[in-house]
Amino acid sequence: MRHQSGRKKLNLSSPHRKALIRNQTISLITYGHLVTTKARAQEVRRFAEKLVTLARTGADFNTRRRVKALIPYKEEAIVKLLSEIAPRYINRSGGYTRIIPLGQRMSDTAHVARLEWVL
Repeated sequence: MRHQSGRKKLNLSSPHRKALIRNQTISLITYGHLVTTKARAQEVRRFAEKLVTLARTGADFNTRRRVKALIPYKEEAIVKLLSEIAPRYINRSGGYTRIIPLGQRMSDTAHVARLEWVL
């Protein structure tokens, strides 16, 4: 039984899955949108919304350190998250992203979706 198992495995090993989610979150922060499979978009959404909730508190040293622990290898994404994205959502209690279904991919019929920030 799969009661209360929190995350999708995405058919990847744990370090590969963690790196994939981090990299796709960095792409979401950098470009403002992300086109990927629906399952991956749902996992990236969970991670990205936790990051925004953390970054909403302000750009002090402790917040920057905690965000850097979660996305350690892209300083530009951290700066953009703390200075541009998080201040937009200070008065919003959650739901910072939306997933828009785009149909199925021709090659493997995977369900494709677009993940973007809610403005």
